[in-house]
Amino acid sequence: MTWLDNDTAAASRKEFAAALDPSHTSAWRDAFASVPRHVFVPSFYTQGAAGAWEHVGPGDPGYLEAVYSDHALTTQLDERGIPTSSSSEPSVMLAMLDALDAREGDTVFELGTGTGYNAALLSHRLGEENVTTIDVDPELTGAAAQRLADAGLHPFIATGDGAGGWPGRAPYRRFIATAALRAIPDAFLKQAAPGAVIVAPVGYGILRVTVTTPGHGTGWFLPTPAHFMPRRTPSAPPAFDAAREAEPTKTTAAPSDVLGRLRFPLSLALPGHTTCSWRNDKGELTAVGIWTQDGATATAHVSGTVRQVGPRRLWDVVEGLAETFAGEPQRQEFHVNITPSRQTAWYRTSDGPAWDLPQPQ
Repeated sequence: MTWLDNDTAAASRKEFAAALDPSHTSAWRDAFASVPRHVFVPSFYTQGAAGAWEHVGPGDPGYLEAVYSDHALTTQLDERGIPTSSSSEPSVMLAMLDALDAREGDTVFELGTGTGYNAALLSHRLGEENVTTIDVDPELTGAAAQRLADAGLHPFIATGDGAGGWPGRAPYRRFIATAALRAIPDAFLKQAAPGAVIVAPVGYGILRVTVTTPGHGTGWFLPTPAHFMPRRTPSAPPAFDAAREAEPTKTTAAPSDVLGRLRFPLSLALPGHTTCSWRNDKGELTAVGIWTQDGATATAHVSGTVRQVGPRRLWDVVEGLAETFAGEPQRQEFHVNITPSRQTAWYRTSDGPAWDLPQPQ
């Protein structure tokens, strides 16, 4: 279906772009003002008070206001009602595009087509012939291709694992990922032009890397917090039943730190981990759970009791971070060094606290 623009949508879009860039400093302002987000988000889902998902479309109250607001919008659910795709928070998109520092004519590779909105912004400013966008979900790429065509844009779109890049259109001057990664994919480094820039969510932050020589790069994290949809990979469920039977130990690390001040460094120290929380009838935190893909699981109660099972003692990592950081560390103080055999995140100085990121595929 072609979603025709109208004066109301156009006015909403211009106000939306002005609110995203009130200082008029971003080269991407015109793209946000020109590309109709409603074409790429013809509907979305919101959660009601009881947690049930509700479908919102063009005929529903508040649809256009939500589309042209600075909010991430869930656009796809799996059979269990778990979100699998979304239109990212526009201010985060703008921060990433600004960090990309792309110029008209730069070739750009995008991992994670999603709705196609980001590819549309890239195509509008850099030229559609310079944009390559890949997503693992054929349903998403098919819909995005149609929406891009409805908007009069025709970048190169393919279905596949974006972590492998697309060598047939390499080299690229710029790379941008809109799905959470654990490290910079090896294919990005191999398909990069000299001096290429990579902007990608790593952990709960956004990493900007400059490729210095083939296979090598240096970078730092933007101050902007971020939580993107993860790449779709198999993982083990949490072993909470086994954890309940584990011998309890004591900890001085606060469970709330896992959800708050340690959230970002923990995403580097335990890449790909998942957390959950339990609360009482008053909404007060009582315990947190944390687990990783290998099945390692830990639960920590606010009383200071911890139980751990699996191949790794996850809460030991939390305790180490709690000792390392007295307050909440700032994302921009974390840096990354990349070589063909290793990617290392470090805090403040290269000889300070450091964590090896998973070996990229």
